[in-house]
Amino acid sequence: MFLEYKIDPALRRGWIEVICGSMFSGKTEELIRRLRRAKIARQKVEIFKPAVDIRYDEENVVSHDESSIPSSPVESASQILLMANDVDVVGIDEAQFFDTELKSVCNKLANSGIRVIVAGLDMDFTGEPFGPIPSLLASAEYVTKVHAICIRCGNLAQYSHRIVEGNKLVVLGEKESYEPLCRRCYNEKRKTV
Repeated sequence: MFLEYKIDPALRRGWIEVICGSMFSGKTEELIRRLRRAKIARQKVEIFKPAVDIRYDEENVVSHDESSIPSSPVESASQILLMANDVDVVGIDEAQFFDTELKSVCNKLANSGIRVIVAGLDMDFTGEPFGPIPSLLASAEYVTKVHAICIRCGNLAQYSHRIVEGNKLVVLGEKESYEPLCRRCYNEKRKTV
């Protein structure tokens, strides 16, 4: 028989962790790893993703290496507060697709003693800060920036270069739409666009 692991609510301390970087850098993989470890520690975990992200699965959070974990798709950040009841850890994937309310939601969760782990792109395809991620980076206790490998030169990549036409900010896609590039290769490609 296993003993249930519970932290006295009066002693619980919450915080925010942000995992950010370019596409193909392992953000979701790292999020899944941390959430699985929390489950091993018998902590109650709830995972959310934006309902708009149906690239791999409508409900599960799935990484590029096909690791997956069950999640609840939500339309807005405020829905997370309604659904994150009696939990120790909240995971949020593809945070860049959420509205600006996400920072407030994460802070409310952390202030109530919940560990909040957020993963998302820190920059859009133009190299500009993306969605609510910059404000989350400013208020997070822990930030992990992960890097992909530049497909042009092999250096560390921090840019998600879009290889399909269009100026629309959000274009859901994978390797057919984006490639990870380092600063030098990204700047070279942007000159030709």
